[in-house]
Amino acid sequence: MSSTPIPAAAAAASPAHVPHAHGQPASGWLARHGDANARPRQRNLRRYWAVGVPGAILLAFIVAAALAPWIAPYDPNALDMPNQLSQPAWWSAHPLGTDQLGRDQVSRLLHGGRVTLAMSAIATLGTVIIGLAVGVVSGYFGGKVDAGISTVLTVLLALPSLLLTLAILGILGPGTSTLLIALVGAGWVGQARIFRAAILSLREQLYVDAAISLGASTPRILLRHLVPNLATTVVVIATLDLGANILTVTSLSFLGLGVQPPTADWGTMLNDARQYFGQFPWLVIAPGLCITLVALTSNLLGDAIRDLVDVRGAHAGAAKAKG
Repeated sequence: MSSTPIPAAAAAASPAHVPHAHGQPASGWLARHGDANARPRQRNLRRYWAVGVPGAILLAFIVAAALAPWIAPYDPNALDMPNQLSQPAWWSAHPLGTDQLGRDQVSRLLHGGRVTLAMSAIATLGTVIIGLAVGVVSGYFGGKVDAGISTVLTVLLALPSLLLTLAILGILGPGTSTLLIALVGAGWVGQARIFRAAILSLREQLYVDAAISLGASTPRILLRHLVPNLATTVVVIATLDLGANILTVTSLSFLGLGVQPPTADWGTMLNDARQYFGQFPWLVIAPGLCITLVALTSNLLGDAIRDLVDVRGAHAGAAKAKG
């Protein structure tokens, strides 16, 4: 008998191409489309993990530093000369050992993290606030205001930020307060350029034109319509800046230009331990590891938040285009 060819429509409706019911195995069509729908969910899950893991590590450091006065086993500046340079042992009274003056390393790490993170956070907050104010004014008003501010920013950006920080410290002298002034004075310039560019884009939006046509005042337009739309940019920049400021604070404290002894700080701990690195490496490893972890997690968190926001923005734009 000759076989009769099956029409294309019948083949498309055949059981081999249609999902089975009543608990039967899924067809190849359903498996393929199920995998295609699962991939975006897996990518989103990875993006959330990329935010959650570094965020949890950074939060753990912040909580430990905030609770340092209550959870530190000893006074960070208490001397114990008979136990100087004791080796770390988890079962001993000093789990991470002691330094050359017998001071407990765990206590100094906790209190040092408190100082380092607080200074870095204050410097980050100051640079973001000043940069946001200058960038918003420059980008929104434009004209001669924008030209004058842009000229100042261009001149300041010609100087490396670290060189400008050192110049301010050279004028004001070393110390905690002067280091904060130097960090804020040198760090707001780059932020202002970023926020200016964002405002230049936002002020061309239709909702801004509508607010102007309805007679909204300039402060209302800035505070109600423009600045809130910069919230994500502010979070990303602040997170990335936190890691950079931690490295700057500890580096300048290591050089003796920041936090001054005997105040515990991760940079001063490195400076105190450098001559003992060959014989007692744990004195350098512990604060160095803390600096590395906090700076790394801050940068990873900022990058992850930026990627997550970019993806959401792309999806929102695609949805509007389809609508």
